[in-house]
Parts: sequence; structure tokens; C-alpha cells
Amino acid sequence: MLDQLYDVIESSNVNFVGCISEASRFDFAIVYTSHFFGKPLVVCMQTGRSSPLSADDLHDTDFLRSQFQLPNAQAAEELRSLLRQRLPALSIHDQY
Repeated sequence: MLDQLYDVIESSNVNFVGCISEASRFDFAIVYTSHFFGKPLVVCMQTGRSSPLSADDLHDTDFLRSQFQLPNAQAAEELRSLLRQRLPALSIHDQY
């Protein structure tokens, strides 16, 4: 038997972003939602991998590489640059 934690329907804004560099291609959906402590849900359309992220989370490129299966540090830096302008900065107070 499952204990239900939540079952919410909400209208969300979604930003679809596709970019290409000499070494990488990015296809992401960024779902702006009131869930995840105000962090948008970032979804890689190529792998299906996702993570709630804020601008503060972009400091850890190793996390980005791992989370989105990026091949190298250059791809992680390019993704950080792509997301930097699209994700909100949240203080700890905003998140909890």
C-alpha cells in the first residue's frame, strides 16, 4: 500500500532550448514550477535525465556532468553558460 505524499495539477511555463557548439548539442526543457522549493525542473530531451536546478547549483560542473551524462568538462561549461541566464538564483531561505 502506498502513502500518498502529493497529487497536484498545476499550469507551468516551459522553456524549450536547443543549442549547438562545435563539440556539443543541447536540447533541454526547463519547467518552471512551484514545486522543488522554487527550482525549475531541467530535463535533457536527449537522455530523459532531469534535475531540479537553480543558478546556485551551476557552480558544480562535476554534478552537471554526472547528472546529464556530459562527455567532458567543456560540455559542462557550455551547459552552465546556457542555463545561467535561465535559472533563478535562490537563497537558502527561499528554498526552505
